[in-house]
Amino acid sequence: MEPFTTLTAVAAPLPMINVDTDMIIPKDYLKTIKRTGLGKGLFAEISRNADGTPDPSFPLNQQAYKSAQILVAGDNFGCGSSREHAPWALLDRGIRCVISTSFADIFYQNCFKNGVLPIRVSSEDLKRLMAHAERGANATLTVDLPAQTVSGADGEPVEFKIDPWLKHCLVNGLDEIALTMQKSEAIAGHEAHLAESRPWV
Repeated sequence: MEPFTTLTAVAAPLPMINVDTDMIIPKDYLKTIKRTGLGKGLFAEISRNADGTPDPSFPLNQQAYKSAQILVAGDNFGCGSSREHAPWALLDRGIRCVISTSFADIFYQNCFKNGVLPIRVSSEDLKRLMAHAERGANATLTVDLPAQTVSGADGEPVEFKIDPWLKHCLVNGLDEIALTMQKSEAIAGHEAHLAESRPWV
């Protein structure tokens, strides 16, 4: 998993509340267990017209936000089912950070397991960051995970709280597999001991 320390990137606004995981990645895209290629399905049902063409009013379809790596979203982002494809799709599209006032718990945890930083801020701070994101191509934000701040070109940095263990894992690029591999010597030693003491197993 790619570590997350600081990120300066274009921030796209998505001022919708209760964006659930089916809106993030519709069920039609859940037939794969690969983490790549899902970016094309990100927000597929809310970002396209009835004929399948891109809706120009949807922020991520606009030229100003084509390179966005930060998403400033409305309240209760990632609610609904627990599909891990949701953070996979965000990451495949290039989104490394989502900012909202609240997230569904399972979605929140899945983000950390896949290298996406979900940031909770107050309603007042979200309004300020949303207004900044709505500026278009000039909507660049800097997310500093070690310092736990989000800042724009103007105004005071927004501070956010995060669990120290989740922060440690993301800063160091440690998913559950990597955490297990850190104990590889102990695991190998345990297996060798079992093989010697219980050869019949």
